[in-house]
Amino acid sequence: MKQVVQSLNGGKLSLAAAPQPLARPGTVVIANAFSLISAGTEKTAMELAQKSLLGKARERPDHVRRVLEKIRNEGLFNTVAQVRARLDEPMTMGYSSSGTVLAVGAGVEEFKSGNRVASNGPHAEVVCVPRRLCARVPEGVALDHAAFTVLGAIALQGIRLANLEIGSTALVVGLGLIGQITVALLRSSGVRAIGTDPDLSRCELARRMGAVEANPGLSASAVEAITGGLGADAVILTASTSSNGPVDLAAGAVRKKGRIVLVGVVGLELDRRPFYFKECEFVVSCSYGPGRYDADYEDRGHDYPPAYVRWTEQRNMQAVLDLMGSGRLDLSPLVSHRFPIDRALEAYELIEDGKSSYLGVLLEYPGARINEPVRAESAPPRKRDPDGRIGIGVLGAGNFARMVMLPAISNGEDFAPRVLCSATGLSAASAGPRFGFATATSQQEEVFRDEQVEAVFVLTRHAEHARQVAGGLKAARHVFVEKPLAVTEDQLIELEGVLQELSPNLPVLTVGFNRRFSPAALRMRELFNRVRAPLTVSIRFNAGAIPASHWTQDETAGGGRIIGEACHAIDLATFITGSPPVRVFAESIGGLNAPPVSDDQCFITLRHANGSVSSIGYLAGGDKAFPKERVEVFGGGVVGVIDDFREIVTCSNGRTRRTRLGAQDKGHKAEVRAFADGIRSGIWPIPWRELHAVTLASILTVRSLREGQPFDIPAPATLIEHHGVRR
Repeated sequence: MKQVVQSLNGGKLSLAAAPQPLARPGTVVIANAFSLISAGTEKTAMELAQKSLLGKARERPDHVRRVLEKIRNEGLFNTVAQVRARLDEPMTMGYSSSGTVLAVGAGVEEFKSGNRVASNGPHAEVVCVPRRLCARVPEGVALDHAAFTVLGAIALQGIRLANLEIGSTALVVGLGLIGQITVALLRSSGVRAIGTDPDLSRCELARRMGAVEANPGLSASAVEAITGGLGADAVILTASTSSNGPVDLAAGAVRKKGRIVLVGVVGLELDRRPFYFKECEFVVSCSYGPGRYDADYEDRGHDYPPAYVRWTEQRNMQAVLDLMGSGRLDLSPLVSHRFPIDRALEAYELIEDGKSSYLGVLLEYPGARINEPVRAESAPPRKRDPDGRIGIGVLGAGNFARMVMLPAISNGEDFAPRVLCSATGLSAASAGPRFGFATATSQQEEVFRDEQVEAVFVLTRHAEHARQVAGGLKAARHVFVEKPLAVTEDQLIELEGVLQELSPNLPVLTVGFNRRFSPAALRMRELFNRVRAPLTVSIRFNAGAIPASHWTQDETAGGGRIIGEACHAIDLATFITGSPPVRVFAESIGGLNAPPVSDDQCFITLRHANGSVSSIGYLAGGDKAFPKERVEVFGGGVVGVIDDFREIVTCSNGRTRRTRLGAQDKGHKAEVRAFADGIRSGIWPIPWRELHAVTLASILTVRSLREGQPFDIPAPATLIEHHGVRR
């Protein structure tokens, strides 16, 4: 399918070919009929992407701080590589479209195949959109008009925040698309609208849309005259400018105790005096309404009860469509241009050069092939690699995959990339050619069907891992799964059942516990191999805070940060002590001032089978400027320290030795090589007993936090030999 994308590195727009997205749980797959270019927002994005790195840095100083922190923690070379990789990723364009439902994911009952809907889908022939970002198009409403729905919801939310009543007067500053829709919605609500914009033609159009008065250069005194000396009950700022002019006008034109609502982007160097004397309110509107940017609402589909949040972003979208259906909202005068999707770049040229006037620019999808194949060939299919490399398929093309794992996989001589799969298809289509994959797809079955795929890398979200690992093993493919192996005990039990079923002809399975393969960990293991006494190990993770709404914090999708990341420390302790954990106890912070999520500020105590004891501090309450990881090992008169995988300190016989390791290396490339060696030798890089024990210890750590007691970690039900089938 065709989709409009933009490179963040230089701002080049292109019409990309991407696999058709699949219906994931809680989502709706839609064949677009129309999508609307939001000229103001999209032009701003284009201008930012076209700026140099220095220009981008000036626009986003928050990103600069994050890059500097990354340089301190991970080194200049790794940081530059990751920044370049991020800039090479395509950015989807557009967020207001309409079309027909093709399919719905699990848990979606309110939409059916064949329904006409509006959504915030991008400029693409087929889009996959969360259920809460879709609304039904009433009979009689044309789909080209329905494509304005999301921009209508933005305008409507601004009006709701203005707290206007029938008979009130509102001044709309900025008469672009959202400003014109705001005028039309005000008129349909019984509110007098006054408008102003530097463009005379837009002022004339605003009068057609229902404004009682609209003129360029409208002054505060003119607004007072129109309102009989009272002033506007509310001023809605829908302009896009760096000037302070709009907010100065608003402060002068609003009545005493009135309200100013910022919907667009304007200069905000406020003059205190008019605000002080009028005691007016200043409010910033957040996009389409309540629910926007809330992962619980948008991604996980948890609605806000109407009794408490009457107007969510979805209900705002539906309200706009219902007004269209009743005939009270006619947006047809706003359509200035139409382009078929094949000529989408011409539409952006029109917007960028600014030589011709425009307003509502629609992209049409007359030839959208609803049942087109999901394969997107980026290179000719290969026969078996002549150099003896192992054909691989990869599930997942997210940030970690693109920036860490795919470079580690593709830069060596062990693997021949075959199929790259991502849920949306676009990230796979973009990253595939760069990393040498023959095919990009959105269907994981394509990975398992390819006869030249001998091994599969599972790099998807955590809750999907166990199922996809089982699928790969049953398809007789070797499997590398990024941690964790499973997020629940039931998943681990089911996976063990699959291993027992396939034994003794098991493919090789390994988990992305990369730290045990790092040079620092290997030296530490070698140092303490000569020690016969049990060891005490202390591992500290300066994990850094992430929002409670992040998917990794969700126990359903990500398993939480203990299962998702602290498992690295549990595995490293297992590797250094040379013994799996047999008992675990954990406690986290608490009290009245504790944050909503406290699991990621905890201490974990492990007892190992050989009598060693490990203490793990997984701590999200610090600062990212401080080094992330420190490992201290004591035993047999020897002390060893790993300082952020950059330096090793050893103490024995009264002497201290420091060894700088150069660039930080946490073992990602080495673990990939170990997987390849394991496939060729038939020996698992990490024994099943350790994979099982570390995974179960991580899961039981969370249970210990909940129940306040220690838990024993039983050995696997069946001691599976870690000798796989050689290929």
